[in-house]
Amino acid sequence: MAIRVHSATLNGIEPVPILIEVDFIRRLPKITFVGLAAHSVQEAAERVRSAILAIGKEFPRQRIVINLAPADVKKEGTAFDLPVALGILAADGQIPASALENVISVGELGLGGELRPIRGATTLALHARSKRKTLILPKDSASQAEVVPGAQVLAADHLSEVLDFLVDGSSPPAIPRKPHLTAGFSVDLAEVRGQASGRRALEIAAAGAHHLLLLGPPGCGKSMLSQRLPTILPPLSFEESLEVTQIHGAAGLLSPGVELLHQRPFRAPHHTISIAGLVGDRRLRPGEVSLAHHGVLFLDEACEFPRSVLEVLRTPLEEGVVRLVRAEGSVSWPAAITLVLATNPCPCGRRGGSQACRCSDGEVFRYRRRLSGPIEDRIDLHLELAPPSAENLTSAIPGESSETVRRRVISARGRQLQRGQTRPNGRLTDASLEEVLHSSAGARELMQAAMTELHLSGRGMTRLWRVARTIADLDGSEALEDAHLAEAIGFRLGPM
Repeated sequence: MAIRVHSATLNGIEPVPILIEVDFIRRLPKITFVGLAAHSVQEAAERVRSAILAIGKEFPRQRIVINLAPADVKKEGTAFDLPVALGILAADGQIPASALENVISVGELGLGGELRPIRGATTLALHARSKRKTLILPKDSASQAEVVPGAQVLAADHLSEVLDFLVDGSSPPAIPRKPHLTAGFSVDLAEVRGQASGRRALEIAAAGAHHLLLLGPPGCGKSMLSQRLPTILPPLSFEESLEVTQIHGAAGLLSPGVELLHQRPFRAPHHTISIAGLVGDRRLRPGEVSLAHHGVLFLDEACEFPRSVLEVLRTPLEEGVVRLVRAEGSVSWPAAITLVLATNPCPCGRRGGSQACRCSDGEVFRYRRRLSGPIEDRIDLHLELAPPSAENLTSAIPGESSETVRRRVISARGRQLQRGQTRPNGRLTDASLEEVLHSSAGARELMQAAMTELHLSGRGMTRLWRVARTIADLDGSEALEDAHLAEAIGFRLGPM
């Protein structure tokens, strides 16, 4: 009779239950995997054999058939080592099969029986909690699982510790919990001198999760402003922290001992990044867009990115999700990001500045057209920056600090929550936006005039209303007045 062991794998940040069935056949000794097992899974045969012998147990001298169900889901990675070893020992009668009924086990085995870290511990803990089972996993990954409220987690350093728990019921050592210390930021908005319009655009972007385009010559402060956007964003909620941790855990980017990510991500890929690097590779790992979920994706020198790379941002910017379809399968990654694009006005960067531009009109046209109309249309705030004056740069009076601006941003987000919004203004659907708009008659008349004069699309009009709603929230006004919309229109008149 086949022995059943429960395990799980990941599809994005969604758990996929895997049932491992182990049976013996009276034939020449060999381990055979069935059920669409990748080469990395089939290599578990030798690791499991060595680990079982290393802890003083006997390894069965029979044909061992291991079925991984469901059979139509490809199984990859080394996390099935531990459940395979437990299934073999239970099928051979060396541990009771009943001990495996209420546990979900994952973990890579060393040749000596050591347990090594696995990816996605937070997601697996959520899955185990939903199934009301105990999750057994390596101790180096346990701190990520322990943050899930109500999850029953057993952490072990060695296969022998797992057997002690299953056979004798001995309690493993408690997982050490480190006090949570939120790291401070190394930069502050007070370091930005001048650039009042840039600081205002940054505050609006943070308060409503709006996308931002900054255009200006080198040295005007585009990168400096963008890098300080995370310092004025509201803190992550616990649910948001879980999602961010799940994504980074699935990507294998969490360091051992890291329990939960508490700061919003800030991702700034180089302009040589590929499409796979931006949205996800053939192995269905998350790209930079998903790694920036609930945070900031900053594309510096945006017009240096290949147009084909920028075009893949269309759906994530509109829907907040990345859908990957590759030869390995398909997966959806969340991607609720705030996009910040920074670019020079021309290839040499001098156009519109004090120095003579060396670019022809054709070169400037080809350079700027890398940002297509549909991408620009999805950007809420467009701002052209000029270099700060000498007086601003030498002034001893700093601007407002990040903490001061952050308090206003948190207050504006709080108003959005009080209205019952589950999303910030920049991500509201059309129906939800209409419910919270509360626009005055003057604002609607101004919108009609703006649509006629600026030839706005329906998407452009919606984005204007979203930005105006955020400006009203920053102003502490529940009614959206024409002054709020006028400021939003000023940011919509793009420099491109």
